[in-house]
Amino acid sequence: MSVLVLVPTYNERENLSWIVPRILEHDGYQVLVVDDGSPDGTGELADALHAANPSRISVLHRTQKEGLGPAYVAGMRRALTLGPDFICQMDADGSHDPSDLPRLVAAAAECDLAIGSRYVDGGALRNWPWHRVALSTTANRYLRRVTGLEVRDCTAGFRCWTSAMLGRINVDTLRSNGYGFQVETLYRTVRLGGRVCEIPIVFTERVRGRSKMSSRIMIEAAFLPWRLRSELGPLPA
Repeated sequence: MSVLVLVPTYNERENLSWIVPRILEHDGYQVLVVDDGSPDGTGELADALHAANPSRISVLHRTQKEGLGPAYVAGMRRALTLGPDFICQMDADGSHDPSDLPRLVAAAAECDLAIGSRYVDGGALRNWPWHRVALSTTANRYLRRVTGLEVRDCTAGFRCWTSAMLGRINVDTLRSNGYGFQVETLYRTVRLGGRVCEIPIVFTERVRGRSKMSSRIMIEAAFLPWRLRSELGPLPA
């Protein structure tokens, strides 16, 4: 079984040095760092990690910061050419615990997309202020109501795909960014008849660095479910 973990970065030098070794503690796992031209030297550190372990660490350099969605599209495109059994995605900031990866992969082996969920039984949020919790839970209720999705954590970024399922959603046509990217890929998966499962995780607010959340990302996410229904059609009954 081969697993490739996508880690998009922008100014995550202080986090990347510890998260990559934690991922590689799992046998058969590889890492693809997708760096958007970080001015803090994240890309240079990623190159050094690759040089020290070229068989398990690779780096994709992008010349400018275009957001999470385009970074993941580039990474997923590269990952699909490498042909692993499973392709995972996770944040570089420590919010997602690398020790949860095997549980996520095991779940994906029984479905098409496994989501590390904050909002199923056993899931939790740690060190988030109340207004972020309220925003996230309200957004997920709104997304479920408009789209018809039954997933509890539609905006989750800790995921594991089978390569077969990821190849079917046509990543080159994805247009969303930020949290909207997570919703669009999920919506396409369900529309194609993909099986989605959620496993509980503890999501921890980053300790180092700065959040990439912006008002633009929030506005896009508000209009996204209506665009998905209009362009792709409703979910199957």
